[in-house]
Amino acid sequence: MRKLKLWLNSLRFKLFSGLLFTIVPLIIVLLIINHYSAQVVRNQVAQSNKNMLSLYMGQIDRNLQEVDNFLINLSQTNLDLLDLDTDRIANENNYNKAKLRLFQTINNSVSYYKGIDSFFIYSSLNKDLLMTQGFGSSFDERNQVANEIVKMLQDSSVTPNVYRWYTWQSEGNHYVYHVIKTGDVYVGVWVDAKKLMIPLQLIDLGSNGAALLTSDRLEPMSHGELIAQKGIHLALTNQAYTLSGTNADYLVMGEPSKKGNFYLFALIPEETALEKLPYLQRISSIISIGAIVFLLMFVFYMRKVFLLPINRIILAMRKLGDGRWNSQIEHYPTSTEFSMMNETYNRMITEIQHLKINVYEEKLMHQQAELKHLQLQINPHFFLNSLNIVYNLATVKDFKLIQEMTKCLVAYFRFMFRSNSYLVTLKDELLHTKNYLRIQELRFPGILSYQIEAPDAVLSLQIPPLVIQTMVENAIKHAVNMDEQIRIDIRVNTEEDDDNQWVVIHIEDTGAGFTDPILELLKSNMDLTSEEGEHIGIWNVKRRLHLLYSDKAAIDFYNEVGKGACVRIRIPADVPPTGGE
Repeated sequence: MRKLKLWLNSLRFKLFSGLLFTIVPLIIVLLIINHYSAQVVRNQVAQSNKNMLSLYMGQIDRNLQEVDNFLINLSQTNLDLLDLDTDRIANENNYNKAKLRLFQTINNSVSYYKGIDSFFIYSSLNKDLLMTQGFGSSFDERNQVANEIVKMLQDSSVTPNVYRWYTWQSEGNHYVYHVIKTGDVYVGVWVDAKKLMIPLQLIDLGSNGAALLTSDRLEPMSHGELIAQKGIHLALTNQAYTLSGTNADYLVMGEPSKKGNFYLFALIPEETALEKLPYLQRISSIISIGAIVFLLMFVFYMRKVFLLPINRIILAMRKLGDGRWNSQIEHYPTSTEFSMMNETYNRMITEIQHLKINVYEEKLMHQQAELKHLQLQINPHFFLNSLNIVYNLATVKDFKLIQEMTKCLVAYFRFMFRSNSYLVTLKDELLHTKNYLRIQELRFPGILSYQIEAPDAVLSLQIPPLVIQTMVENAIKHAVNMDEQIRIDIRVNTEEDDDNQWVVIHIEDTGAGFTDPILELLKSNMDLTSEEGEHIGIWNVKRRLHLLYSDKAAIDFYNEVGKGACVRIRIPADVPPTGGE
């Protein structure tokens, strides 16, 4: 909640909100006008084409009604149909005469009805089909149509109806038929759906538009590839149109036939419908796009010129708040005002760093009392545990170990109370550390072991006291337990590079190693000390090394596989310390 309040009160939010409150309402109004104009045009185009579909469907229905009247009159008044309803073998002469007269009747009538392919009469008793064929049809076409008609009449799902036309599909072809049954004689008409759709070709629906007929199951009789490619869904609704297609970019309108179980659909691309939008509507679209582009450009400009410099200053101040006093702002091209702010900030940080160093140095120059407080702290638990060990040894009268323990304690405290020793030799530091390890070895018999290795050439090197012993003490504190043996190794060696020679001190133990959170803290440059005094010895070592050697000395903490916690101290061997504490 606090972060939200800060963000709402930020200059960035106020700047952008003011700009948005100015531009966004304008864009919204223009978009509403654009949407409303498009909706009006869609409705007008849809209503116009809906009326046209009704007109064409009415024309088709009227043509079909005329054919219906002929079929009804033929089925109810022509007596020759009775002869076809009798066994052909019983009276073949009358059967053939009736068949001839019926053929002449339907053949003379087929030319009067537009769009009709064929009239047919079928005697189911004699399995005899009598049909006409349109002008110009080949023998194969007539034979194919005859087979389709017989197949259709033998289909159990086909139900003759006096008033309804139906669709039939076979091998990708679509047909429309009407059948009236008189006894066992079927009188019907057969139409290729392509002929019904010839007038629809006159409708201008654009280059990607289409008009088509569908079955009662809304299966398209043409333009199937277009419908599948565009993902158009055919459906009849009470609305003037529906938007369909993969991108909802087609206006779909349908009109049912009053005479048959089929429908007439028009598919109009939206781009064709909206190409007649008013000029003002297009101008509003351009203005909307221009406003959005202007907003994006303004945001980019303000971010580069105004917000990024502020963010750099804020980021540097946050680093400063986290204790990183070297968080200066890098020089980069910016406005004059921000350049002055950055230079002032960097100068202030430099002065603060110098002041902080001076304060540290002044504190470190206080006499032995402050020195003892910072770097020569006596662990009361260590002192009491050592006395307790002496007491226990006296109880068992192990005078030899009492003498050794007392001797080690005297040497330990003599080194600790060397008030004038701001620097000691590496040899003295190692002897003190060895003495400390021997005390701990007596404290943990059979648990703790150690080894110290150092070349003679580096033993005279001057270093701050307790640098090694502090790390050893930390290892014993966190690694030694009564369940398993622990070993501490101290190795001193030298390294050389192009410019300098270094003394490298390794303190390693075989414990569990540093935990990830502790290891992350130790690797950072932040103050590790807590209210309970945790890690104060490590902090003092790092601070004193920095004051004496600046950035030339380094101390690293890591875990080594198979060994445990490792501390690596790197000190220049050929560069004397810059001062003493």
